[in-house]
Amino acid sequence: MKIISYNVNGIRAALNKGFIDWLKSANPDVICLQEIKALKEQLDLDIFAEAGYKYNYWFSAQKKGYSGVAILSKIEPKHVEYGTGIASMDFEGRNLRADFDGVSVMSLYLPSGTNDDRLDHKFEYMDMFQDYINTLKKEVPNLVICGDYNICHEEIDIHNPKGLSNVSGFLPAERKWIGGFINSGFTDSFRHLNKEPNNYTWWSYRANSRANNKGWRLDYAMVSNHIQEKIKRAVILSDAVHSDHCPILVEIEN
Repeated sequence: MKIISYNVNGIRAALNKGFIDWLKSANPDVICLQEIKALKEQLDLDIFAEAGYKYNYWFSAQKKGYSGVAILSKIEPKHVEYGTGIASMDFEGRNLRADFDGVSVMSLYLPSGTNDDRLDHKFEYMDMFQDYINTLKKEVPNLVICGDYNICHEEIDIHNPKGLSNVSGFLPAERKWIGGFINSGFTDSFRHLNKEPNNYTWWSYRANSRANNKGWRLDYAMVSNHIQEKIKRAVILSDAVHSDHCPILVEIEN
């Protein structure tokens, strides 16, 4: 199973930048989208079906034009779970899961800590999400949790670790949390296969950051240790330029 995760920073904007042609070329079995910034009713779903993804699921924020996640699939899932059932997590449309034979794929958009209130919300979300996953994996053990975690784990995952250690996304407490999340039973699929520096998935629109590769690795495909040995490939698709993020890909033997 070929799975892509992509924070598109607005699906309608991405569509205007050639997203569908790119999707056909990339040809994943499943693609997880984050920050769709749209309601299902605002989209022409036929274009996704015509591209091969007639099974498409959308979980939008209550606030229009904000947040939201989606999963597009060529394969019909056995079950789709919208949200977590926890209201304070779900009102911004941040979790969507599709269960297939042998593997369950989640699209996750973890909050960013753009100010003190949002940082408090982010930490609350992180704690609740860890508890939620601890319970979920007892009944759904073969999880692949793809998405924008809005955290860089190690110094290798950010272009200026010393200068950015007091910025949300690379705070010690955030790094500790994502390390703990991995230690709770997951494999960072990209780092499992690639230990090289200068591999990022997000760049600021400011100061020509992308051209200079001054980036952050915020996007992960976390694979349950139960199926770690089935990870065949994990790469960053940095040539895709529909967003300030780029997609990531993981291939799971299924």
